[in-house]
Amino acid sequence: MKRISLEIVLLFLSVNLFSQDLQQKTDTLRKDALNVFMDASDYIKKEIPYINYVRDIRDAGVYIISTYQQTGSGGVEYTYFLVGQHDFAGMRDTVSFTSTPDETEDQIRIDQVKTLKMGLMRYVAKTPLSKFMNISFTEPLSETVSTDKWNSWVFRISLYGYLQGEKSYKSSYLNGSFSASRITKDWKINMSARINRSKDKYDIDGDLYTSESDSKSFSSLIVKSLTDHWSYGGSFSLMSSSYSNVDFGLLFMPGIEYDLYPYSESTRRQLRLLYSFGFNYSNYVDTTIYNKMFENHVTHSFNAAYEVVQKWGTIDISLQYSNYFHDWSKNNLSVFGYLDLRIAKGLNVNIGGSASIIHDQLGLVKGGATTEEVLLRRKQLATQYSYFTSFGLTYTFGSIYNNVVNPRFGNSGSGGMIISFN
Repeated sequence: MKRISLEIVLLFLSVNLFSQDLQQKTDTLRKDALNVFMDASDYIKKEIPYINYVRDIRDAGVYIISTYQQTGSGGVEYTYFLVGQHDFAGMRDTVSFTSTPDETEDQIRIDQVKTLKMGLMRYVAKTPLSKFMNISFTEPLSETVSTDKWNSWVFRISLYGYLQGEKSYKSSYLNGSFSASRITKDWKINMSARINRSKDKYDIDGDLYTSESDSKSFSSLIVKSLTDHWSYGGSFSLMSSSYSNVDFGLLFMPGIEYDLYPYSESTRRQLRLLYSFGFNYSNYVDTTIYNKMFENHVTHSFNAAYEVVQKWGTIDISLQYSNYFHDWSKNNLSVFGYLDLRIAKGLNVNIGGSASIIHDQLGLVKGGATTEEVLLRRKQLATQYSYFTSFGLTYTFGSIYNNVVNPRFGNSGSGGMIISFN
């Protein structure tokens, strides 16, 4: 009996020593892992466990800036810019992949992980963890490349609607759209048609109020690439809108654009200057405040847009001016902006908004709008300005590491404090 007890004690001690050795080994590996600063989901942390996810960019050996933009096929191109610092200073890499419109969220995140793993290998290779890495290639390659029978054309049809109601309220909505696009290195072609119809009925103490809204539109954009900085093209659109008092509208706007930075760097930075000159025709539903049932005018517009994504944050600003040539006082000046700035360790501030000075409302209905149309925003109203603003502040402090994922009782953030104003 004593011998059995002794064996149990020895077994317990050996298991305990083994677990301590294993824990010490894993702690050593974690200490020697690459420190990375990036916006990582729980899935990425689980699938790429051999790096340390740190909260502050100054603690990282590598920081990753991620961007995405729509492709001509309706998918999304995800790009990751890896920049080394401290022991990895001078090392830079860019990796990307493109999703298709019919891919699921799971397939997209699998491709995200694959792409990030490839980008990180050059940095992990310089850490003690490199001896535990294995690289494999699993897909057989064909000696030939199949041609695209659609010649880069992508088509999309969608139909959406709903019905809802209760005793005193009923609402219906229908939206249909069709689009065709072809995006190549030399050409960008987008065409789309859309129809929207909505109807609301209210029963207030036996009085029935009905509100309807209809709009139809067709738009096209054709752009030809000239160089890595210059392009030219134009847009053409047809539309009708009960909200804008337009029974039939036509707008044709050729233009030329110059990007101070190469278009190949568009996911990181852009400074685009676009000038357009064209013709606008409108046939109205009701007589306008200028006693017009139709009119046509020559117009032009200038647009300047600046976008940059850096380790300190993101800036996205655009300015647009337009006016009619028959009366230069009929003009519109709009500015749009968004700033997400990392101003200190753990402290981020973001500010966004838009503002417009409006002097070009030619289609306003002479008789004005009813109370129902005003409250439900069914008619465009006279105004000399519009604006929208938003701001937020986030502060996080505590451990610099953020490796552990624990989904119990739902997802929650790691230790820290978040102050948000919206």
